[in-house]
Amino acid sequence: MDFRNVQLPREIRTGPGVIKDIGEVCDSLFSEKDIILVTGPTTKKIAGDHVTEILEDEGYDITEIIIKTASYESVDEVTKQSKNSTAILGVGGGKVIDVAKMASTNNHIPLISIPTTASHDGMASPRASIKSDDGSVSLQANAPFGLVVDTQIIAKSPYRYTAAGYADIISNFTAVEDWKLAYKLINEPFSDSAAALSLMTAKLLVDEADNIRPRHVGSVGIVVKGLISSGMAISIAGSSRPASGSEHKFSHALDVIAPNPALHGEQCGIGTIMMMYLQGGNWKKIRSILQKVKAPTTAKELGIEDEYIIEALTQAHNIRKERYTILGDRGLTREAAENIARNTHVIE
Repeated sequence: MDFRNVQLPREIRTGPGVIKDIGEVCDSLFSEKDIILVTGPTTKKIAGDHVTEILEDEGYDITEIIIKTASYESVDEVTKQSKNSTAILGVGGGKVIDVAKMASTNNHIPLISIPTTASHDGMASPRASIKSDDGSVSLQANAPFGLVVDTQIIAKSPYRYTAAGYADIISNFTAVEDWKLAYKLINEPFSDSAAALSLMTAKLLVDEADNIRPRHVGSVGIVVKGLISSGMAISIAGSSRPASGSEHKFSHALDVIAPNPALHGEQCGIGTIMMMYLQGGNWKKIRSILQKVKAPTTAKELGIEDEYIIEALTQAHNIRKERYTILGDRGLTREAAENIARNTHVIE
């Protein structure tokens, strides 16, 4: 692996109330004060307005852009408006941060990531998921220049998002196994350090399962640190391989097939159960851990019909075909897909 271009955040602040430090963080990172703030209709009220108020009191010139979708159109809009700006601040959930990340990459300006949920590792990773006509596309981007993660704000968000973030980290287990398989079979580049960091992060989260509770600042802190660590593993690898394998292919296929997909992390968690079964690993432990933190483990809990689960399993190998996984090049037959889903109790 070529480690010369590893991108890691220059400054990370996490904990309850750290959003009040945003002025100090910007002062330490930037010499100019022309800032674009990207947020959403809801997250503007949750944290965006507060960030704007703090920075304006510090003499910053803030231009606010509200986006509703993580689309190419949103990326183009933010890219255009931030062309001559000092930096971009993404204040919101995954959609907001992904759009801000791509715009900052396009304009070669820094991004400060200020998440309001802890639903996946996008808050710290050098990847962005943007919607297209064919579903979500995972794009290479610059890693955030800074991270300000206020666990008090995130603890107030629906617990479902935090449980989804936890499940996204647990999916590192099957992702790394797929990566090892690709290294052995097709000589894909492999990073021992990135894989070790990814697995260590997932194992730490398993050990902390009993401490993950709804609306608890300490629980959010555990998940946030795991998501940041997972994002760093992606930066070290230079790809999303340490945290994205067959379970993510399943999730992305479900995004295309199901009329109403669930959260990304929730789908990846269920994908991890089934792919761990396929890999010959301890899928029952994965299922038990996800149940413990109240993350979905069945199609019914996802709110997705069994038929779409089976169809996504048969189509998952077609997602990012260049990424070799346990699904192989030809994928699963319908009979095999149904057996896997039933044997792991994802469908009944």
